[in-house]
Amino acid sequence: MTESKLNVVVPKDYNGTPIEVVLREGKAPVALDPRDPIPVNITGTIDSPFRWLEKRIGLIDQKQANITVDRDDMKISLVDKETDYYNNGIRGVLLTSKEMEEFGINSEKKWEPIKLSKFIKMHRAFFTDKSQNMMLVSTLKNFKAKVNQDIERSKEENGSKTDNYSQVVDSNLPKSFKLNIPLFKGFACEEIEVEIYADVDGRDVSLSLVSAGANEAIEEYKNKVIDEQLDSIREIAPDIVIIEV
Repeated sequence: MTESKLNVVVPKDYNGTPIEVVLREGKAPVALDPRDPIPVNITGTIDSPFRWLEKRIGLIDQKQANITVDRDDMKISLVDKETDYYNNGIRGVLLTSKEMEEFGINSEKKWEPIKLSKFIKMHRAFFTDKSQNMMLVSTLKNFKAKVNQDIERSKEENGSKTDNYSQVVDSNLPKSFKLNIPLFKGFACEEIEVEIYADVDGRDVSLSLVSAGANEAIEEYKNKVIDEQLDSIREIAPDIVIIEV
């Protein structure tokens, strides 16, 4: 039997009230290994650096922070402690809207006429003119068949496919149509004019959607949005260096 001794010191003003002593045995908890701080790395919408600074401006040394701006990639990046290995990085990116990507406007995306017809039919809400949507759906349904039919007739007549193909496109597809869609993620809709470019290789027909107006608006708008964000940052953090890259 193990015997343990316990010394109890009774205070001078002890009045005879019973004293309860609890003796617990066991091992002390093992101390956890020290962990390195985890830096914050966040990529969000274009206003993310400003939103982060807005709530933490009193916690950083502005002289040790920097902002870099890449207008080609439509990105603003904040580093709060530029010489610290564990610095935080907050990036804001101006992203093309999901609608622009799904339509494939000004991209390498190619559409088969029948698939574009179905897609346009299901996205009628983005058309400023619903009757134009219905006309375009109908035209695209029969576009490939009409091209192939006219190519066959062309072969029989004079073998000139190029001239006949140009004539088919000019007479069958509308020159353009209008959409009301957001250019950037999280922004309001804009009205843009879209043209259809057709490419025929033998019996294979592919279509692409092009909008010079949208491209111009994106270039102008992205600079405006980035400049607005930089002005907001300067107001709350005037001592942070801003560098265009």
